[in-house]
Amino acid sequence: MTNPLLSDRNVDFLLNEVLDLEGLLKVPFFQEHSRETCDLFLGSCRKLARDVLFPSYRRLDAEPPVLKDGAVLVHPLLKEILPRMVELGLLNASRPSAVGGQQLPMTVASIASAYLMAGNLSAYGYLGLTSGAARLLESFGDSALQEQFMERMYNGEWTGTMALTEPQAGSSLSDVVTRATPKGDYYAIQGSKIFISGGDQDITENVVHLTLARIDGAPPGIKGVSLFAIPKKRWENGALTDNDVRVAGLIHKIGWRGLPSLALNFGEDGDCRGWLVGEPHRGIYYMFQMMNEARLMVGWNGIATASVAYFEACDYAQQRPQGRPLTAKDPTTPQVPIIEHADVRRMLLRQKAIVEGGIALLATTARYYDLAEHAPDATERDEAKLLLELLTPVAKTFPAERGFEANALAVQVHGGYGYSSEYLPEAWLRDQKLNSLHEGTSGIQSLDLLGRKVIAGGGRALSLLQREIASTVRQAHEAGVNAEQTGRLEGAQAALVTTTMHLGELGMSGRVEEMMRHSYDYLDLFSVVVIGWQWLAQAAAAQRGLNEGRGPAEFYQGKLCAAQYWLSTELPRVGYLAALCRTGEDSYARMQPGWF
Repeated sequence: MTNPLLSDRNVDFLLNEVLDLEGLLKVPFFQEHSRETCDLFLGSCRKLARDVLFPSYRRLDAEPPVLKDGAVLVHPLLKEILPRMVELGLLNASRPSAVGGQQLPMTVASIASAYLMAGNLSAYGYLGLTSGAARLLESFGDSALQEQFMERMYNGEWTGTMALTEPQAGSSLSDVVTRATPKGDYYAIQGSKIFISGGDQDITENVVHLTLARIDGAPPGIKGVSLFAIPKKRWENGALTDNDVRVAGLIHKIGWRGLPSLALNFGEDGDCRGWLVGEPHRGIYYMFQMMNEARLMVGWNGIATASVAYFEACDYAQQRPQGRPLTAKDPTTPQVPIIEHADVRRMLLRQKAIVEGGIALLATTARYYDLAEHAPDATERDEAKLLLELLTPVAKTFPAERGFEANALAVQVHGGYGYSSEYLPEAWLRDQKLNSLHEGTSGIQSLDLLGRKVIAGGGRALSLLQREIASTVRQAHEAGVNAEQTGRLEGAQAALVTTTMHLGELGMSGRVEEMMRHSYDYLDLFSVVVIGWQWLAQAAAAQRGLNEGRGPAEFYQGKLCAAQYWLSTELPRVGYLAALCRTGEDSYARMQPGWF
C-alpha cells in the first residue's frame, strides 16, 4: 500500500459531516468558493504531497544542508519542490484577494498543508515560515514594506523567517538585546540570533528576517522590544547588495534535517540595515500573531508526522506474518499477519485515537480562526477569537506530546525493524521530538493556558468551551451514542471546571506558585477533555452516518470504536490529574537544586 499520509475519507468526514464546511462557505469572505473548489485544492495538494514531497523525504533526511564559505547550501531537490508548492498558491491561500490570496477557509487550507507536512515537513517549513512572516507585514507593515518585502514573499520570490531567540535569552524574550540605532529612514542593527529555521538557503535570492530588537534608549523588558524587517540583501542603487547578515553557525539536528537551523549575526561589519514594522516598542504584540500561527503550524506538523507513521505501521502490521492465534495448537499452521494479535491492534488503535483526535482538534481550531476573522456578526467573531486563543496551547502541545507517543508506537509495531534506518518510522520519531520544543515548550504552553487563557475575562473563554461541549453532548444523545460515553465526558468536563475554579482562587489570593505548580498536569487534563469532546463529536457524526445508511459502514464503526477507546481509557485519567492540581503535591517544588 502506498502511504496516503492522511486519510482522504477522514478529511471528507471532518469537513462535511462534523464541521459543516458548506455552512462556513456561506460567510461572505468565502463566497467565491464551493465544496467543489475546496475539493480541487485539496486534491492538488494531496497529489503533490504523495507524488513529489513524500518520495523526497528520505533523501532530504540523509543529506542535510551544509555551510560552505559562509553560505548555506540545501538539497538540490528543494529547488524543484518549493516552486511547485508556490504554484498551488499555498503561501497566501487563506488571505484576501487584495494581497493575491485565494480567500479559502483556513479550515481547508490548513488540512491541505497537513498533507504536505506529512509528505516532507522540512520542505513545507520554508513555505510555512514565509507565509507567517509575510502575514506580519500584511497586518502591521506600511505600504513601502509591503511592496518591498511582502509581495515578493507571497509570490515565492523570497522566503521569510522569524528571528526571536538569542543565545543568552532562550524563550525569555524580555531579555532580547539585539540593538537598533536610528539612521533616518532605517535602523542600524547589531546582535545575534540562534535557532533561526530557514535563516539562509540557496533556493531563492533573498531571505527576510522578521526580527525582534531594542531601539537605543528603549525601556527594559517586554515593553522595550520592537519588530524589524531585515533582509539578507537590500536594495541599493536599483540592485540587491549584501546587508551584513552573516551565518555564524549551522546547528546539526537529529530531525527536520531538510530545513537548516542557524545562528545569525547582524551587523558584524556595522552595515546591517533594518526597517521598523509598525510602531516602536510593540514588537512582542506584533510577533505574537506569527508565534500563535506558528504554534498551530507546529500542531499540524506534529499530527501530520504521527499520521504518516500510523499508516506506515498499519500497512506493516497487515503485511508482516508472525506467530499464530493464542488458540492455535498446531505449530505447522500458517503464521498470521501481526495485526491479528490483540496487542498490535491496541497500539494501532491508540495511534488512530491520537491522530484522528488531533486532526479534529486542529480543524476545529482552524474553523474558529475563520469565524474570528470573517464572521459577519461581531459577537460571533469575538467568541470565536476567545475559543481560538484558549485552544491554541492545547492544539500545539497535544499533537507534539501525544504525537511523539504515537510515533514511538509506530516504531514498536515494526519490532526490531522499527529500530533501523532501513524503515522510516525512526526518522519520523526524530522529527517529532522537535515539536514539543520549538515555538514555546510544552511547559511554556501550560503556563500560558493556566496563567492567562483560562482566567482571562473572568473565565469567559472556558464558559464558551463548556457551551460548545454541551452542544456536542446534545448532538450525541440525539444521534443515539452510548449514554455512558457522553456521561463520562460530562463528568470530566465538570472536573475540569471545578479544578480551574480552585486554581483560579489560589491565584487571586496571591498563592501563584501553588496555582501554577501543576500547570503541565493541568494542560494534560485539559487536553484529555478537549480530545474527548472531539471524539464525541465524531462519534455523533458517525452514528448519524450509520443511522442514515451512508457508507462505508466500516469507516463509521472504526470511528465509534476509537471514540469508545478514548472516552473509556483516557477520560478516567482526569480524576487523577485533577487531584494532583488541587492537592498541590509538592515533591518537585520542594526539591532543592543540591539534592539532585
